[in-house]
Amino acid sequence: MQVFTRDTFFELDEHETLLEGLERTGHHVEYQCRSGYCGACRVKLKSGSVIYPKPPLAFLKRDEILPCCCRVQEPIVINVPLKSKL
Repeated sequence: MQVFTRDTFFELDEHETLLEGLERTGHHVEYQCRSGYCGACRVKLKSGSVIYPKPPLAFLKRDEILPCCCRVQEPIVINVPLKSKL
């Protein structure tokens, strides 16, 4: 599945979470629990859709998703930057 971010796009591997894909491709995302409990990885979804195999416990606004535990259903656009290079 295609993921478009602020700086680039990539293909999400079939068995990885969105957070794992973002990490693999060098994007900057805060996280803590990796299970949908804390909400630290919350990002804005600009277009597309995701599902949650298990409903997350963290509060989400209508345009927010949790990359740690969602599964991408169609190409998505999110506002996540690449890690800055020092």
